Amino acid sequence: MKPFISISAIAILFLFSSFQPEKSKWVELFDGQSFDGWKVGNNAASFKIEDGMIVVNGNVAHLFYDGPVANHDFKNFELKVDVMTRPGSNSGIYFHTQYQESGWPKKGYEVQVNNSQSDWRRTASLYAIQDVKETYVKDDEWFTIHIVVKDKHVTTAINKRKVVDYTEPENVERPEGMKERLLSSGTFALQGHDPKSKVFYKNIRVKAS
Repeated sequence: MKPFISISAIAILFLFSSFQPEKSKWVELFDGQSFDGWKVGNNAASFKIEDGMIVVNGNVAHLFYDGPVANHDFKNFELKVDVMTRPGSNSGIYFHTQYQESGWPKKGYEVQVNNSQSDWRRTASLYAIQDVKETYVKDDEWFTIHIVVKDKHVTTAINKRKVVDYTEPENVERPEGMKERLLSSGTFALQGHDPKSKVFYKNIRVKAS
């Protein structure tokens, strides 16, 4: 009986240690070479890969993470993405969303990517929920967006500068057209906004929390 207990204990410890790093280490969601683990609906040509980057330029489209990490269903997490915008460009990073063939994703939240386009909501805004007018970074320069979600609390930051600090109220009621803009769980998506917008993404990494 004693050896059996020891072997069982070792097995439990092994299983625990094998899963623990997934909650404490950054995991890359984009391999820099292919769209493995990603899924796009209409207007797939709006996304291409160049020099290890996802280049977004074209008609309205969304690229959803559909890979094995967390079975593409994240609740509490940290997400970091390196981004560069061309002048007059608009894009966005969705979280707690789900695959949608066409149109703007209905489920989840969007973190705005926009440093100079006509929409006054600027980069790192929690779109139409907690918006910012200030521009903290320039076009044609790389910057890092950091999104943290813990239960009902969301923060966004640009290059370690906090931009949004939002707590979703209990039993919040959203207006028509935004009914599913709620914290729950889900995947991530990158937005292709319009043919005049050109945005670059790389180093897309997540850490469960």
